[in-house]
Amino acid sequence: MNKVHKYLILFVGFLYLNNCSTMNLEDYKNNNPKLVLENFFSGKTVARGVFEDRFGNIKKYFKVDIVGTWNGKTLILEENFVYNDGSKEFRKWTINKDNKNSSYYSGFADGVIGLAKGSTSGNAFNWKYKFKLKVGNKFYKVDFDDWMFLQEENYLINIAQVKKFGVTLGKVILFFEKKS
Repeated sequence: MNKVHKYLILFVGFLYLNNCSTMNLEDYKNNNPKLVLENFFSGKTVARGVFEDRFGNIKKYFKVDIVGTWNGKTLILEENFVYNDGSKEFRKWTINKDNKNSSYYSGFADGVIGLAKGSTSGNAFNWKYKFKLKVGNKFYKVDFDDWMFLQEENYLINIAQVKKFGVTLGKVILFFEKKS
């Protein structure tokens, strides 16, 4: 076997292992409290988070002030980000709850390519989407695999894997607190 074949096999093996995920949404079906997105995100929520690169280095810190409104079918989230470098960003999510399956949601926001799609089970929510991520003056098309876990009634943990071509670039870790 020549060197090219060896490297190709190693690369394919790396991609395979990098994409192995043992998390299954159904594993959380008996966990409480039950996560209902529109209940948690209606009103004001504050989140604090970091972006960690694939080497474990924290690259960005940020705070997000969120206002959510629910009209019985659609959840609108208005998110105002402030980053540790002083930069700011606004994102507006429109999230629809499925009429036939109350645990299924789809949504879109600026930067999301196509629809974000996901489901809840117990205290967990998982959704996946493609996103046009701005880094400096460039945009990169990346994949988000977003997991949220409700901890008590007013606290939610969010961990999102960020990948490109199946290779993990890093993860976003957020802690949300619902304000009364």
